[in-house]
This record gives sequence, C-alpha cells and structure tokens, in this order.
Amino acid sequence: MNPDNDLPNHFELLATDGAARTGRLTTPHGVVRTPAFMPVGTAGAMKGMHWREVRDAGADIVLGNTYHLMLRPGAERIAALGGLQTFTGWNGPMLTDSGGFQVMSLADLRKVSEHAVTFRSHIDGAKVELSPERSIEVQRFLGSDIAMQMDECVRLPAERDDIERAMHLSLRWAERSKRAFASAPAGYMLFGIVQGGDVPQLRHASAQGLVEIGFHGYAIGGLAVGEPQAVMLAMIDETAPLLPRERPRYLMGVGTPDDILEAVKRGVDMFDCVMPTRNGRHGVAFTRFGQVNLRNARHADDPRPLDEESSWPSTRSCARAYLHHLVKAGETLGAMLLSEINVAYYQSLMQGIRDAVAQGRFEEFYQRTREDWTRGDIAPR
Repeated sequence: MNPDNDLPNHFELLATDGAARTGRLTTPHGVVRTPAFMPVGTAGAMKGMHWREVRDAGADIVLGNTYHLMLRPGAERIAALGGLQTFTGWNGPMLTDSGGFQVMSLADLRKVSEHAVTFRSHIDGAKVELSPERSIEVQRFLGSDIAMQMDECVRLPAERDDIERAMHLSLRWAERSKRAFASAPAGYMLFGIVQGGDVPQLRHASAQGLVEIGFHGYAIGGLAVGEPQAVMLAMIDETAPLLPRERPRYLMGVGTPDDILEAVKRGVDMFDCVMPTRNGRHGVAFTRFGQVNLRNARHADDPRPLDEESSWPSTRSCARAYLHHLVKAGETLGAMLLSEINVAYYQSLMQGIRDAVAQGRFEEFYQRTREDWTRGDIAPR
C-alpha cells in the first residue's frame, strides 16, 4: 500500500482539462486556490509591498525562507512572538522552504555531510548547522502551514555523479524530515522534493522513492537553476505523471509567466518566484503584453497606463511617463508601484488559468495568452 494514503489529504482536485488542474488546498490559516503563485517574502517581508497589497492582489499563500529567518530574527524568537503569521501580520497560509536552496546558492559558505549542512552565516560568519531535523524544527517554530523536506539542490549543468549523489542524499534526508515532522499538529503539511537534475532516470528514482515514503504533497526541485526552459519542461514531463494525482504538485522557484503557463499545462499546481518584485525593483513590468521595460525612453512622454483594461488600479491609472520618471530618478515609489503591478499580474494570470480549467477551455486560454505576449506592448505614442 502506498504510505501516503495513511496521511490526511488536505487537497481537493476540483477539475481537470487535459493535464491542467484546478483545486483547493485547505491549510490551518486558510484555503489556497490552485494553481497558485506564491509571492516570496524571504525574510518575513515582501520587498516593496505591504501585506494588504499582496492580499488585495489575489494571493492566497506566500513563501518564507527558513535559512534567512533562522539567522535573523531567529526561529525561537518568532515562535515566542506567536509564529510567523502573527509576527509579520500576514495571517494567511504560508509555505517555508527547507534551506536546501542555500546549499546551492551559498556554495562558498557551506559544507555538506550525511548528517547536515554546515554554513558560515552570510550575516556575521557564525557557524550554523542545518540538519533535516533542525530544518523541520525551525519550520515548526515558524508555524508555517506547509514545510519542505531538507534537500540538496545542484546547479545545472552538473556531472551525473554529483546529481545522483545529491538525489540519494535528498531521499535519505526526506525520510529523516518525515520522522521529524511526525509530531506536527493536525492540518499542517510536509512536502517531499523530487531531485535528479536533468537526468530522467534519476528523476524517476527520486519520485518513486518519495512516493514510497509518503508526503502530503510533492515538489519538483532543482529546476530553474541554469538550465534552458526546454530541459525544465522535459523534466516536468518525466516527473509529474509519477506523482500521486490526488496530492498537490509544486514546481519550486518558477518563474516567468511563460514558465508557469507551460508547467500548468503539464499538471503543476503551485509556484513561487522572486521575479515579480525583483523585476519591479529594476524597472520592468509584467503585463498581458509581456514584459515592459519602463527605463526605455519611449515611455518618457507617454500619458497612457500600462494596461487600461487591467483590474489592478496602479496598472490602469499610473502614466507610463510617471513610472519612467520614478524609475530613472531612483525613487522608491517606482519599485513599489511596479512590484505591486507585477504581483497583481501574476495573480490575475493564475485566476485566469483557474477559471479556464474549471470551464474546460484551458487550451483556448493558453493560446490567447501566448498570442498576447507574442504581439507585445502597444505601439509608442
């Protein structure tokens, strides 16, 4: 018998259209409509945005970072202050990553062993050990609705031997993570993470191993880490069919609207990425016309909004000329406005996807959305 059948299932699959799915994930802090995009609040804050704007934009769930919150302000301190939702004021569903991504991104500051990862803190150089057990303990202190197993993520391209070593280590850490999570209160969830880089056989082995262990949901990790989009999509094609249909599927760290649309088409339910706020801070807006660079001089005298048909107030009311001025002048307001515009666009895209799948017209939505992006921005004035 599949062990994950012994775990409560908090995910309800409401409709499918091809491989695309829409559903509802019930957490202790609220319901998440899927497919869902999780804006990233790494250190317990959304860069350039207030939580009320994140909520008003349509986000049901956000992401926090275990490694960064563990270092500052500290997991035990957050627990004493009521947990991450109370501490931040978000008061909605939260997912926390395990710290495994930092195993890759902070490669110069860490050492990996069977037992744990040892870091040198990027803040003060202090030695920090993060084991699967400590990662789960930190995530329980934070009070996140969805915790992630500890894993090792390998940046691509990489040698097969290194990918295989990290995949098997991640499977062993998955078992330890599940044992450490066993005492969590009812309703809270732990997701396993499929690794295996760009090697189909390793992806298969990882997915099958995780399903045998059994988790509340399953993530596809180790992608969007340097490989071409075609490789990422091929690995989703290899992996998604092996994951339990009745459990949520999460593609970690992805990505562009194009990546998300393609992954939904392949059966993925959840996404996260820093791109909406990061690009906003660099003067780039996401719209139904594709990406619009407000640094370009073509916008300097243009009184038109980014998209007069948008449901988000700033998108349809702020003049391109004003946004251009704010970006060029380095005004904080420019980064704030573009960050909220971008998060709102991502959430609008997800709502459009959910509606299309529910109505059995996902392919039509897919084609129309791609045509709009291909057509590009409106002509200069």
